[in-house]
Amino acid sequence: MTQEKANHVTGGMEPLTWMELAISYALRAGVLLSAAVILAGILWFALTRDTGYARVLPHHLPDLLAFHQAHGPGFFPTSLKAVLTGAAAGKPYAIIGLGMLLLIATPVVRVALSVVFFLAQRDWLYTGITLFVLAVLLLSFFTGVG
Repeated sequence: MTQEKANHVTGGMEPLTWMELAISYALRAGVLLSAAVILAGILWFALTRDTGYARVLPHHLPDLLAFHQAHGPGFFPTSLKAVLTGAAAGKPYAIIGLGMLLLIATPVVRVALSVVFFLAQRDWLYTGITLFVLAVLLLSFFTGVG
């Protein structure tokens, strides 16, 4: 691809500037989306006074942050399946958990975008390094190591 054609495709920007801009938009969108989902879960909890797993009575407010299922109304879903099914069912704590998962996934999306951009630039060294980083991230998420 000639430089003139590349500048036309990227709106006249240098490839590195265009890549940085796209990554910054992806990071910003991920953070804003996760914040909106977390806020929706908090508001839904405040309106219903129900975590989705148990009702919260005024004298049980300290129990809201209880992590274990056997104690109090503060049970949080702890697996991906529990978060997704709970959020689909409209459970406030699961919706908050979904927002947290989106926040955690945001930097992973950034690394995946970097792989795509390095491939497009035919920068094989950085593509390999970034693929290794992405593999380590995904492996640690799915195995729970690290």
